Amino acid sequence: MTENINSPESADEMPDEADEQSMTAAEEAWDIAKTVLIAVAVTLFVRFFFFQPFNIPSASMQPTLMVGDFVVVNKMSHGYSKASLIYPLTRMPSEGRLFGSAPDAGEVIVFKNPYDRNRDYIKRVIGTAGDRIQVIGGVLHINGQPVEREYLADRRPECSDPDPRAKVYRETMPDGGPSYIVQECHGDNYNLDNTKVFTVGEGQLFMMGDNRDNSSDSRTPIVQMVEMHQVVGRATNIAFSVDGSKAHLWEPWKWPMAIRYSRMFDHVE
Repeated sequence: MTENINSPESADEMPDEADEQSMTAAEEAWDIAKTVLIAVAVTLFVRFFFFQPFNIPSASMQPTLMVGDFVVVNKMSHGYSKASLIYPLTRMPSEGRLFGSAPDAGEVIVFKNPYDRNRDYIKRVIGTAGDRIQVIGGVLHINGQPVEREYLADRRPECSDPDPRAKVYRETMPDGGPSYIVQECHGDNYNLDNTKVFTVGEGQLFMMGDNRDNSSDSRTPIVQMVEMHQVVGRATNIAFSVDGSKAHLWEPWKWPMAIRYSRMFDHVE
């Protein structure tokens, strides 16, 4: 037994086993690192060229999109521009699109603010090139004709006092276009409910929020007309949704109750 412990053969084997274990641990660590790097690279590639998540921070698109929704935006839907790619990493011209196509009226689009390229907006396309848009008494008019809308219900969204209620309508675009839900506060917001006639130019879009009395959009000087090269992509689905008023970050036991499970994976219409 003593001979076995002190034998030269046993002494030589012990470092070899340690080296083998060390190499195995290093290989495992490298395999894990490679897996993580590949996953990050694939995620960034998909986000850069194909799909990007966006958080909804305001009520301007209620009731279609709620504060706390996380929507998936398809960047391939209307081609690529400097706005849809990561700005510092591309040498694309500031105007124009690669593989570009114009959105249809009724689509929900993410775009860069014309006056602040660091801010993303999400609104609905109301008018395309050649359209004349006007709001009269809260009713949307396209090319001189009122857009068909059907009253659905009253609800209590974020409206101003003294009357916090809102009327909810299903609005249908002309010529068999898509329909969608909008809301309007009972109180008259004169500047948004009564506008001049806006004529949409070539390569431009007229955008409006579905929350008609609570939206900074093409009716306002903050946004005005949106150029095609400012479009990021089309909002397609709600990936996740959470009601932040029901749980704080320091209350993890409440997080499951704050998730809006019924909205997850909904199609954006």
